[in-house]
Amino acid sequence: MDALTQEQRISRERTLLTAVLLSVWAPLATGIAVILSQSTTQLADCLRRNVELLALLSSWLVFRHLARNPGMGIVAREKLERLVRLAVAVALSCSGVIMLVLALTRFNRFEPGGNVYPGLAIAGLGLMVNLGFWLRYRRLNHEQANAIIGAQGKLYQAKSMADLCVITALAAVAIAPGLRITHYFDIAGSIAVALYLLWSAWRRTSD
Repeated sequence: MDALTQEQRISRERTLLTAVLLSVWAPLATGIAVILSQSTTQLADCLRRNVELLALLSSWLVFRHLARNPGMGIVAREKLERLVRLAVAVALSCSGVIMLVLALTRFNRFEPGGNVYPGLAIAGLGLMVNLGFWLRYRRLNHEQANAIIGAQGKLYQAKSMADLCVITALAAVAIAPGLRITHYFDIAGSIAVALYLLWSAWRRTSD
């Protein structure tokens, strides 16, 4: 832990736990949205949220462990913090690869879009929540630098950008679900999100 006071540790642990609790419902909600739609972007987004939930959970558990063991040696502490950064990078890269493969395999399979409005609403709410956490983690890390909090800030920055791409793609499908051009717009949305996630993962490993 990077010289955090007891009050700062409690505040940051509470923020991490809140992020986990708010993220638990997302895979289920997006899974239902996938059933209602036939959007490649929606399916990829569902897979992304499942992987990211694991990264969030591991970050909270490690931070909690470090907060309750202030006497832990520097080497062991830094090893756990590197593990969290690696978990975030793996989550981002796995999500990116899944989305890219899914988009490419569905490139020539056109089916008129289903009901993407639930997914659009979920992505919109997700964007607002993720932007809020991104700004909060940025502020907390600026107040007192911490490896785990910094990693979470980068993760939520990537999540916000991914949600923005998802919203753009789903909005196009919602406007004209029967046009073939929206299928390619949907695929392009998935590829854009995938490339951004892979770039974000590379940034995490190079920190």
